[in-house]
Amino acid sequence: MQVVFHLGAHATDEDSLVRCLARNPRVLDENGVIVPHPRRYRMVLRDTLLALKGGEADPETADAVLAAVTDKEEINRIIFSHEYFMCIPERVVTDKGFYTMVPGKLEPLANIFPDAEIEFHLALINPATLIPALATRLPERSYDDLMQGVDPRDLRWRPVLERMVEAAQGHKIVVWCNEDAPLIWPEILHSLSGISGDVTLNGEQMILKTIMTEGGFRRYADYILNNPPKTVEQRRKITMAFLDKFAKPDELEMDVALPGWDEALIDEVTALYEADIDAIAAMPNVTFLAP
Repeated sequence: MQVVFHLGAHATDEDSLVRCLARNPRVLDENGVIVPHPRRYRMVLRDTLLALKGGEADPETADAVLAAVTDKEEINRIIFSHEYFMCIPERVVTDKGFYTMVPGKLEPLANIFPDAEIEFHLALINPATLIPALATRLPERSYDDLMQGVDPRDLRWRPVLERMVEAAQGHKIVVWCNEDAPLIWPEILHSLSGISGDVTLNGEQMILKTIMTEGGFRRYADYILNNPPKTVEQRRKITMAFLDKFAKPDELEMDVALPGWDEALIDEVTALYEADIDAIAAMPNVTFLAP
C-alpha cells in the first residue's frame, strides 16, 4: 500500500487538490486510490500521532486508522492532505527559524503506516507571498510576533528541504512551486494520485477557472476542446498565452503592507527564493515538478 501525505505549504492549496481528485470516483476506484474526506481523518491522524508519540504503529492500530477514514477494503494508494501536518500557521516562523518543525514531523507520520510505501508532497511558496498571507490569516498577531525576530532574508526553503530529505530516510519527496501550479496542475494531480498521465482527470482546469476572467476561461476551455494539445509542453504554452491575456490581476498579485517590506526587500527575498528553488530542483532524492 502507498500512503501519500500532502503537507501544504500554508497559503498554497486550501484543499483544492483533494477536492479535484474526489471528482474522479470511477477512475479512483479502478486504480484503488482512496481520497478520504478531510473531516474523516484529520482528527484521527492527530489523535494517533499523539498516542504513538513518534513510535511505530502496530498492525492493529494501522488497520484501525484505515477503518476509521475509509469504507473501502481494497486500497492501493491513500492520500491525506493537511497543511497542519507541517505545523500550525503561528509556528511557520519561530525564534529558531523558518519551518524548523517540519523535518521532525516526517518520521512520526510515516510510522502510522510502518509497512507502507510513504510519499511526502509539498508545494513551495515565495516567502514574500507567504508572510503577507499569514499576516492576513492571523490578524491578532503583530508583525514582530509573526516574525519572531527572523530577518525576511532568512526565510529559506533550501535548508528546510535538506533536513526533510535527511529525515525522510529514503521516502519519496515530491515538491513544486505554488507559483507554477496553474501551468502544472494536471501533473500535480497525477503525481499525487499516482494515476497515469494518459488518463484525463476531472478538475485539471479547476485552478485556471479561479484565476481567469469568466469570459477568458470559457475561451480557453473552448480552444482546448477544439484544439487538443498534443504534448504537455504545448498545453503549457497555450495556458500561458491565455493567462497573459485573461488572468485576474488580483489573483496573481498580493499587496504587501508589512513594516520594512519595500520593493527592494521583496525583490531580494524573491531572488533568494528562486536561488533556493534551483538548488532544490537539483537535489538527490527530491522529485521536482517544473513547467
